[in-house]
Amino acid sequence: MTGQQSPGTTGEPSYDSRRQVVYWRLLARLFDHEEQAALESASLAVVEDIGLPPTLLDPQASVDSVVQRHPELAAEFDGLMVPESEEDADGGRTAQEADADAPADARDRAAEVRRAALVSKVLLNVFHSPPGTVTAGQLSRWQSDAGWLERALGCGPGELRGGRAGGPGASPTGTGGGGRTPDLSRLIPEIGPELGSIEAGLVKRMRLREVLADPQLAGQLTPSMSLIEQLLRDKDNLSGVALANAKALIRRFVDEVAEVLRTQVEKSTVGALDRSVPPKRVFRNLDLDRTIWKNLTNWDPEEERLYVDRLFYRHTARRTTPQRLIVVVDQSGSMVDSMVNCTILASIFAGLPKVDVHLIAYDTQALDLTPWVHDPFETLLRTNLGGGTDGTVAMALAQPKIAEPRNTVVVWISDFYEWQTEPLFESMAAIHRSGAKFIPVGSVTSSGRASVNPWFRERFKDQGTPVLSGHIRKLVHELKTFLT
Repeated sequence: MTGQQSPGTTGEPSYDSRRQVVYWRLLARLFDHEEQAALESASLAVVEDIGLPPTLLDPQASVDSVVQRHPELAAEFDGLMVPESEEDADGGRTAQEADADAPADARDRAAEVRRAALVSKVLLNVFHSPPGTVTAGQLSRWQSDAGWLERALGCGPGELRGGRAGGPGASPTGTGGGGRTPDLSRLIPEIGPELGSIEAGLVKRMRLREVLADPQLAGQLTPSMSLIEQLLRDKDNLSGVALANAKALIRRFVDEVAEVLRTQVEKSTVGALDRSVPPKRVFRNLDLDRTIWKNLTNWDPEEERLYVDRLFYRHTARRTTPQRLIVVVDQSGSMVDSMVNCTILASIFAGLPKVDVHLIAYDTQALDLTPWVHDPFETLLRTNLGGGTDGTVAMALAQPKIAEPRNTVVVWISDFYEWQTEPLFESMAAIHRSGAKFIPVGSVTSSGRASVNPWFRERFKDQGTPVLSGHIRKLVHELKTFLT
């Protein structure tokens, strides 16, 4: 087991058996809390033989601590589990197919064993959660390890769980992300919702009020969607130091998500070019191609020099029409992810010129949050998660706000499990027929699953306004298209 055998017929079983030992230990640890001595000793021999530190097998050691002691491993963890989807340049096959058909001496089996050991560490730390009551330190460590799993999949830490660009797991030794968008569509089940479910379970098992009352313990918490949901549910039962710490965590999370969404909104400009406004004569607006073309008559063939007597600049001013954006959000507990994202998104669009944003939240009662739409933090503090849903009360607030239908877009975020289905749908259809743009949204998350009432889904589809579900970039694109 400890000898280095050359690749070939003799060495293949040795490398294969080493990799199997590592994965059998992973499965045993995940499904049986009792340690298997034989697998532990065999795995230790494998890890030492391939030059990896024994701490890799310590279930109490976070990936962060391993990387801090062995910084050279950070680069190996990044992109470690990115699914291969590129086709082979010659044969048109995937990299996996080419690797499987490659001759034995063309495969680096030692590297495969090393990769298996690193993958095993990340998976075990994330999917083997501690039993019993969870401490702030354990939650923080799990969030860090989950960040490393996201980095291994080629994403930014926190990206799969809550849409943030950064988060736990980002250390001085690496930045996370493989530089290209990974294809995670073949992962069954989808990894993002599963991570979010595990994190939510850990938060629920934590004595959150006691942690928040202790500034030192509260400082160990990393804001996440699961934690924010619990804080919003419990905010009315908090006071003093605990409430101040809860607000600080919510503010941190809101700022992090806002930074990501603001970048997505600002990626494309709004409005068509307004050529009635003279271009600003600065270097960055200089139209070099047009300047050369218009001055070609000044070319001196003897001196081989082009004399420029007039400069041309690009138009950058854009023509915009005042638009009204009405966002209606179901604040039931199942929609917390969408509510947080859309509340922040509404505040960003409210900062754009000539965009009038209105925000309404509802359960069995409706609340007009428009006065606080510019501050998502204050908006979220005024929400009340949970309870039933009656969209007709929100519709009563939304309809009077539609003054000019052609310049109005109504975004309705809900799972559409309503008490009064027929009257609500008729009101929504009336908005669509009036000429306003109506966008029904079932889920706006970074990766989450959505459950939408099939009755509404079919009728929205027949109406020509299919339910939008999935990544928040879809909603950003829809709104940008309308505002343009």
